[in-house]
Amino acid sequence: MTGNTVKVVSTPNSSSERLALYQQILAAGAGDIDVLQVDVVWPGILGTHFIDLKPYTQGAQDDHFQAIVENNTVDGELKAMPWFTDAGVLFYRKDLLEKYDRAVPTTWEEMAETARIVQKGEREAGDDDLWGYVFQARAYEGLTCNALEWIDSYGGEIVDAKGDVVVDSPEVIDAVTEAASWMKDMVPPGVLNYTEEESRGVFQSGNAVFMRNWPYAWALAQSDDSPIKGKVGVVALPKGGAEGKHTGVLGGWNLAVSKYSAHPEIAADLVMFLTSPEEQKRRAIEGSYNPTITDLYQDEEVLAAVPFFGDLYDTFENAVARPSGVTGEKYNRVSAAFWGKVHAALEGNEDPETAMSDLADELGAVKRRGW
Repeated sequence: MTGNTVKVVSTPNSSSERLALYQQILAAGAGDIDVLQVDVVWPGILGTHFIDLKPYTQGAQDDHFQAIVENNTVDGELKAMPWFTDAGVLFYRKDLLEKYDRAVPTTWEEMAETARIVQKGEREAGDDDLWGYVFQARAYEGLTCNALEWIDSYGGEIVDAKGDVVVDSPEVIDAVTEAASWMKDMVPPGVLNYTEEESRGVFQSGNAVFMRNWPYAWALAQSDDSPIKGKVGVVALPKGGAEGKHTGVLGGWNLAVSKYSAHPEIAADLVMFLTSPEEQKRRAIEGSYNPTITDLYQDEEVLAAVPFFGDLYDTFENAVARPSGVTGEKYNRVSAAFWGKVHAALEGNEDPETAMSDLADELGAVKRRGW
């Protein structure tokens, strides 16, 4: 017991709205928020407002996924400690796939075929509320994550490692074209405004065959009051065609201490407690939050509570990163332009080829002014 009290301040669910709030608070030098939960793509954007945590860690960061520790290190300073990591995964209804004698899909094309077959069969049987697939299609950072998974599964990129804009490649156009085809008949009309929680609400109510979401949805789907408890499976996201690859975008959250805090030592102590092995294990078992401490993926109690953590370890460790490193402070502009064009393609307002060609021109102009 430390005798200190923690007050939790609510923030917007949308990561884009939360980043804007943080930028406003930190730019004002406000000292009333000591510890901030920061997205994996934010240390480079907000790092100048955070203290270096190395003097407080006693080397504890060495036990975490090193890719995340490196991501959180800016100019040699550890700006945030990893709290939990994430990668997109595919949730599916085991009972419905068994009923229709369908295998778990390994490609997006197979997923769409099965979704349509099950949706058609269930509707003919009287379930008019069932949809084939739900995902995060609102125009926000979550759509960038979903769409990056599609295009990476086909072998495409937005910006490559050298900083070149490559978003108008055939692989990217194929991926967006496949996703746009889902909008015709196998996703709810409202999906264009869905974030993670709207998607989970539809799936957990028993009204979708497949869902793309983060692992946190597992514990909620398995809760005692869940209509689909015991009926859900989790696998890696499908490949982009037979020659594609399984992938998932690197997500996750970290904890940072504001340099405007009046109590930086106490705040850093809280960060080290929340990111400790004991606390990460508790959160993995009770909430299916992916640990960032590698040893916990071999912990028997963790694997008993969340069996797919072991099967999908490679997916979590090798998740595809958003291009925040190569685009630096311009990442937000890149992501906003990307999700805007993908959203337009899903709406049917632009064909995928034109949308990606226009996006390449737009990002090329941003690049010419320097990433």
